[in-house]
Amino acid sequence: MNVLIFGPNGSGKGTQGAVVQKKYNITHVESGVIFRENIKGGTELGKKAKEFIDRGDLVPDDITIPMILNRLKEKDCENGWLLDGFPRNSEQGKAMHEALEKENMKLDFVIEIILDREIAKKRIMGRRLCVNDNNHPNNIYIDAIKPAEKDGKMVCRVCGGELSARADDQDETAINKRHDIYYDTATGTLASVHYFKELSKKDSSIKVIELDGTPGVKEVSEELMGKLD
Repeated sequence: MNVLIFGPNGSGKGTQGAVVQKKYNITHVESGVIFRENIKGGTELGKKAKEFIDRGDLVPDDITIPMILNRLKEKDCENGWLLDGFPRNSEQGKAMHEALEKENMKLDFVIEIILDREIAKKRIMGRRLCVNDNNHPNNIYIDAIKPAEKDGKMVCRVCGGELSARADDQDETAINKRHDIYYDTATGTLASVHYFKELSKKDSSIKVIELDGTPGVKEVSEELMGKLD
């Protein structure tokens, strides 16, 4: 089973991707990790990508897509893959689909987690990290995982430990910049999602799953599993 997953920062896309990966024993592939591994490993594509990155330029698709395809051909992806973080715009969506077709790699599902932009931003800025365990979920804007209160201050809802916020989670300018790309329906990531939706109308083998990202993680996972089964 081969899957593309879309969702804005703050939608729980990584969490839901991990749920799919575990249930169906497929490999969760993140585009950012592919870049880092190619650059660190000194591959030819990695060297070319680094030149653009060092100049502050976007890496062209004719470097990015082969890099991703090479990763999807690796042995751990034989049972299937879930690609997270790519494509990010409409042109990449079209180019990625054409590249998959040339390699005879079938795309089975496109998952879109739909979430209001303001809610997505709040969820990012509301994250709190527990000093004892970063895996203890705490978020001041999500009722199900709101921190507890002790002696007039917020503490971890799981263990009562001290809480802190990551600096990048509080960088509203950076969050808005990422969301500007995602929510752009003309040329951004949502335009890419639209491309695959239109494609699925012509090719019934590609199934699009739309999920409401507003409820809690468990509820979204249940809806997702129900639509995948």
